[in-house]
Amino acid sequence: MAVSVNAAAVSQNDSVPRPATVVDRLERHQVALYLGAILAGLCAGLAAPGPAEGLESAITPLLAALLYVTFLQIRRSDLLESLRDRRFLVAVLFLNFVVAPLVVAVLSSALPADDAIRLGALLVLLCPCVDYVVVFAGLGGGDARRLLAATPLLLLAQMLLTPLYLVLLLGDGRSVIEPEPFLWAFAVLILCPLALAWLTQAWAERSEAGRRALVGATMTMVPLMVAALFVAVSSQVPLVGSRFADIVGVIPVYAAFLAIMVAAGVAVAHMFRLAPEPSTAVVFSGATRNSLVVLPLALALPVGAELAAATVITQTLVELIGMVVLVWAFTCVARRR
Repeated sequence: MAVSVNAAAVSQNDSVPRPATVVDRLERHQVALYLGAILAGLCAGLAAPGPAEGLESAITPLLAALLYVTFLQIRRSDLLESLRDRRFLVAVLFLNFVVAPLVVAVLSSALPADDAIRLGALLVLLCPCVDYVVVFAGLGGGDARRLLAATPLLLLAQMLLTPLYLVLLLGDGRSVIEPEPFLWAFAVLILCPLALAWLTQAWAERSEAGRRALVGATMTMVPLMVAALFVAVSSQVPLVGSRFADIVGVIPVYAAFLAIMVAAGVAVAHMFRLAPEPSTAVVFSGATRNSLVVLPLALALPVGAELAAATVITQTLVELIGMVVLVWAFTCVARRR
C-alpha cells in the first residue's frame, strides 16, 4: 500500500538510505499490478470457466486477510485522532452517506429492469471503498493516512445504513434483503480483522517477535490485493460473459456515478474548507466503491440473484479504469499549484 508502516518499522534511522526491497518495488508498481491482476482474472475466467468459478470460496478469506493487513496500519492513536478531526470526518460521511445515496437514487431509474442486476448495482454504489481507495488517494496527492484511519468508521456506517437504503430504493426489496449476511460480513470482515490487528499491534509493542510479525504481515498488502482482485474477477467473469447483454446496461450508470461523485466531492471539500490533501482524499472516497467487500454479500443473496455478484464485479472493472484517469488528472492539477 502506498501508505505503509514498513519503512518506519524496519529502520529507526530515516537519514540512512536503504536499498529498494521487493516490497518497495511492489508498492511502487502496485497500480500496474492491480490492473494486471484484473486482466489475468479476465483471461482465466474466459479460458477456464469451470476452475475459475471454483475460486469463489476463496474470496471471503482473502478479503478478511486483506482488511486485517489494512487495519494493522491503523494505530489506535491514529483512529482516535481521526475521530477528533471532525471537519474531515463529517465531510467524508456527508459525501458518502447523504450525497451518494441521493445520486444513486437519481441514477437508479437508468438501471436495467432485472431485479438481481438492480440489487447488485445499488449494493455496490451505496458502499464507499475502504481498501485500494487509500492507494489511489495517495497517488493522487491526497491525505491517505487520514483516509486510512477513517476506514473502520466507513465500514461500520455502510453496514448499518446500506440495508435501509436498499429497502428505500428497491421498494419491495425487503423480502430479498436479509440482515444475516450483513451481520456476518460485519463480524468476519470488520470486527475480527480489527481486533486481531490491534492484538498484533499490542504484541509488537511488547516483543521483538511481535514487531517482526507486524512488519512481515504489512509486507503482504500488495500480494493480497492482487490475489483478491484475480480471484474475484476470474470467479465471476464466466457469469458476466454469459449474461453480458443483460449486464452491459449498468456500465453507463457506473461511469456517470463516478463522474458525478468527483464533482460532488470537490464541492463538498470546498464547502467544508478543507486543505488540498484532505480535499483530494474526500474526492477519492466519494468516487470509489467497496466492490470487493460487498461481493461476499452479493454472493450470499438467495438463489435467483446470482447476477448481483457479476454486476458488482463489473463495477470494479469500470472503476479501476476511472481511478487511473483520476490519479492522472489530480497529479496534473497538483503540478500546477
